[in-house]
Amino acid sequence: MLCSLEYGTSGTLAQGNIITDLTNDRFSKIMKAYISVSFSKRKLVDNEIASIVDTLNEFKFSSFIFVDNYKFDLTQERQMMKQAMTDIDKCDLLLAETSEKGIGIGIEAGYAKAKGKTVIYLRQKDTEHSTTVSGISDFQIIYIDATDLRKQLTDTMKIIVKSI
Repeated sequence: MLCSLEYGTSGTLAQGNIITDLTNDRFSKIMKAYISVSFSKRKLVDNEIASIVDTLNEFKFSSFIFVDNYKFDLTQERQMMKQAMTDIDKCDLLLAETSEKGIGIGIEAGYAKAKGKTVIYLRQKDTEHSTTVSGISDFQIIYIDATDLRKQLTDTMKIIVKSI
């Protein structure tokens, strides 16, 4: 069966009596990236996190950094992990910045992977390798500095965006 298609001036596609809104395609949705980073060592990777956020913005991904958004005391571990899982559920991918290791990074990455999220492993070249996070990740970026990180993440995001 053949049907005629017409593009309207308002970004809609008319097909007989059916109107489809073309503005709701995959590129009009802002995607969300969860950035996992050590709470206690967060300031040590500040330039790298800024490069990550800037690069993600170029690909229409908003960034969510858990440790920058919440403060929990030592008695709130259940609430903290419940909140982390809720926030990961709302994201499209997770970036695990492991230059400064943290158990929470591995837990968050593992949870994201179990939920079918894309996981990107990141670390500075001269830091200790995380076999567990790297082992479950879909992409690995070992970078020299923030500029190199930006270049490699841009190349990786081009691959990811093509697959969406």
